[in-house]
Amino acid sequence: MRSLILSSLLLTFAFGAPVGGVAVLVKNTPITLYEITQEMKQSGTDATKSADTLIRKKLEQLEAQEKKISVSASEIKEEMERMGKQNNLTMEQFLDAMKTARGIDESDLKAKVEESIRGQKLYSSIAMSKMAQPTPTEEAEYYQLHLDEFSHPDSYEVTIYVANSAQTLQAKIEDPMRDVPNISTKDEKIPAKNINPQLSQILNKIEVGKFGPILPNGKESFMSFYMKDKQNLITENLDTVRPQITNMIMGEKRNQVLNDYFTRLRLSADIKVLRLP
Repeated sequence: MRSLILSSLLLTFAFGAPVGGVAVLVKNTPITLYEITQEMKQSGTDATKSADTLIRKKLEQLEAQEKKISVSASEIKEEMERMGKQNNLTMEQFLDAMKTARGIDESDLKAKVEESIRGQKLYSSIAMSKMAQPTPTEEAEYYQLHLDEFSHPDSYEVTIYVANSAQTLQAKIEDPMRDVPNISTKDEKIPAKNINPQLSQILNKIEVGKFGPILPNGKESFMSFYMKDKQNLITENLDTVRPQITNMIMGEKRNQVLNDYFTRLRLSADIKVLRLP
């Protein structure tokens, strides 16, 4: 009898405890409050939008399972190596650049690469017809609408702010005239040709006279660039970036097909929102 009671208690704990943490059920597959909270922190969105993001990811995972789509460790490794070579970086340099410039560690990067590969395979499995390549006119229009993405200065004049905590840096960014302790600064002129593409993208987005995002610098501290000046703006010509534009347009078309597909799938799927953080 004692053994039966103990077994019952263990079963209650095993099946009852996680229920308290379940926020959403997608086809009876749970999304937890913890997952939503983590997504809110990473994306900066509210609970509803974070839940929507996770519901979409869960639908993708379940659809991939139903279609027997899998992503192997070797596929993830090959894609990461390709990304590194594309940026003229070794794998070690590429991982360090992602950590420094975007705050993405190796495990997070692998998860994102896996998600991307799975998305490509899902697209291939659901696309009813092959997408047409963009015409020269489409490429030219895209180029004109996104000129800023194909322009970069010859160099960046910045002040680099470093602190042991993101909160300290945030206080300085919110009130630059305030004397915030435990912040070190360094003025630098950074030639564009000497930095990796990830950091170049970040610096390009910072307006002159503004701070950039707070980034981990790989030394248990945080940094932010204050943009003092951008010198000698250079715009790549259309023919030089045409392959890049083709990939961007095809990527947008693929994402639209996937978005439409999962929007329809969500309308018919059994989704129960139990509670949100």
